[in-house]
Amino acid sequence: MSSKILIAGSGFAGLWAALSAARAVSLAGREGDVEVTIVSPTPNVAIRPRLYEADLADMHPDISALLDAVGVRHLAGLVDSVDSAARTATVRTHDGGWTTLGYDRFILAAGSRLFRPDIPGIGLVFDADQHDSAHALDRHLKALAEAPETPARNTVVVAGGGLTGLETATEMPGRLRAALGPDAAIRTVIVDTAPTIGAAMGAEAVPHIREALGQAGVESRAGLRVAAVEPGAVLLSSGERIETDTVVWSAGMRAHPLAATIPGEHDPLGRVVGDAFLHAPAAPGVFVTGDTVKAATDDQGNFNVMSCQHAMSLGRVAGHNAAAELVGLPLHPYSQPKYVTCLDLGPWGALYTEGWERAVRFVGDEGKAIKREINGVWIYPPAPDRAAVFGIANPDYVIVP
Repeated sequence: MSSKILIAGSGFAGLWAALSAARAVSLAGREGDVEVTIVSPTPNVAIRPRLYEADLADMHPDISALLDAVGVRHLAGLVDSVDSAARTATVRTHDGGWTTLGYDRFILAAGSRLFRPDIPGIGLVFDADQHDSAHALDRHLKALAEAPETPARNTVVVAGGGLTGLETATEMPGRLRAALGPDAAIRTVIVDTAPTIGAAMGAEAVPHIREALGQAGVESRAGLRVAAVEPGAVLLSSGERIETDTVVWSAGMRAHPLAATIPGEHDPLGRVVGDAFLHAPAAPGVFVTGDTVKAATDDQGNFNVMSCQHAMSLGRVAGHNAAAELVGLPLHPYSQPKYVTCLDLGPWGALYTEGWERAVRFVGDEGKAIKREINGVWIYPPAPDRAAVFGIANPDYVIVP
């Protein structure tokens, strides 16, 4: 009977975990002895870092041929629960049924979800967090042209000034112009609890972010939070009421709820605290990766953030190690000391930084060129060429500029 590796999720971490596991099995010459299965609703990868963009084409590429090329099976469904003691997972299948699958190694790569706080009217907000919700926002923006012209129709409020919030806000004026025409009195406002918009990107980046927001015509409300949302308006913690029909939420992430079912220590974001090999230490046979794990990236006290940059490397390591334990290969510790960010800031360009101190290296058009390369090439699934895929699926392979 063959050993079984079961992977929950086909995002960046889940896909690369599958590819890396298949590579390790092949290296050991054990293709007939280990079965690798991904469970996700469809055999697709959501290109989540780009969902703030206006053009949503090719943001959900099909990975069926890629999985076939490396001998990975896809099961359409969702892992609902994991019993690490029995080494079984309960799956809600795509046709509405249920099945229980046994595993020898389980890899949790279910990702993260946007955190929506319990404030009045939170159900009225839009987001660009998932493929479906990004399309819902896009449909809403385009439909605004059919509504009577009012300040609320012409105004978008973006809640959250992190990377996604900044990218959404600086892209929004162009999207509103495209929907409402060049003469509409459009308005975009970004709200964040930090004392300065963009503060999380570091002091060196703040002047560039301020300039980009100004060039895009985005208003800032720093040191504030959204207190309530109502039809046609949003209320800020300062008491200011902004008339708007469109609130886009981008304030905070949490690990997928499935992470909470894995025994052991969890961080405030709901992530399982993993060891150097990405084991869930209190759940034998379980690996945690991507946005569901907190893992040290180096020996300087830094840990992974919820980003595709870290997810792709974490996935490679988790997949390799899960397979390595079954086929007798050495385990590989996770290490990713190189950290970069590339923040798209609309017409102004992009901001590229290096290191955890986020030293600014490229801005404007130079930064934008790097961002286009990252968004359009590096984060996409590779072509379904088995040899080429295995050439870049090793656990120490890292893509950085």
